[in-house]
Amino acid sequence: MILITGATGTNGTEIIKQLAAKGIAVRALVRSLEKGEALKAFGAELFEGDFSDSASLEAALQGADKALMLPPIAPNAVDLQRNFIEAAKKAGTSYIVKFSAIGAAPDSPMRLGRWHGDAEQLLAESGIAYCTLRPNGFMQNFLAFGQLIAEQGLFAQPGGQSFISHIDVRDIAAAIVQTLLDDTAHAGKAYTLTGPESLSFDQVAENFSSVLGRSVQYVDQSPEEFKANMLAWGQPEWLADTFNEMFALYRTGWGAEVTEDFTSITGREPRTFKQFIQDNRQVFEPNAVGAAV
Repeated sequence: MILITGATGTNGTEIIKQLAAKGIAVRALVRSLEKGEALKAFGAELFEGDFSDSASLEAALQGADKALMLPPIAPNAVDLQRNFIEAAKKAGTSYIVKFSAIGAAPDSPMRLGRWHGDAEQLLAESGIAYCTLRPNGFMQNFLAFGQLIAEQGLFAQPGGQSFISHIDVRDIAAAIVQTLLDDTAHAGKAYTLTGPESLSFDQVAENFSSVLGRSVQYVDQSPEEFKANMLAWGQPEWLADTFNEMFALYRTGWGAEVTEDFTSITGREPRTFKQFIQDNRQVFEPNAVGAAV
């Protein structure tokens, strides 16, 4: 039995979907059974709980010999993951795959990187076998711009002229599934997952234009405008500041690295940005109805 946390999110759902396709028994940790109802379609066993409730973690981990630790983004993320690791010890879980982030390190210049880096250190000191995967930015984040691209032919980010090797969530899931299933090959290793190319946001816009057959433009948003928009959408100030720190690093070239780690894990090349757009093109077309994948 494999326990998947973060199960109702974009990554967690795709991981469960791919495990189910392989006939693997999966238990999904969800904040509410109602929210996780859709996961039953993949044969997942639902278990109600969260990272802040140690008792629920211990109960969910009972009988799970492997687990994915996909933590929420939160100011207390390190403490939440400490809860999970301690619960895994008590439950006798033998192997944990940690969903981390590119550039994670205790001395990272951004708080998100420090949160992941500190948690990675806790896992390394736990005595539990583990593997760490550090993906770059998700292509699926652009789905949030679907209506804007469809109606106005533009998207906005505070990215300047940065280059980023975005990766498709389906590929992140494929790598995680492989590392979960083959602990012998992957225990003790850390992988940085990227797409096959590093693109500027202007080049991303060119990819949209090419696939959709109409002009799509990138608007270089100021950090102040980005933060104001996030606050207007009801997001907390700490989260807006966290993402602004990340984009500030991206603007220095920090996210431009392209690695072969995905291919070394799966034996195939990661999807291109054009392929992502093509597979989800109805999201970016007028009268869009939803994501294809």
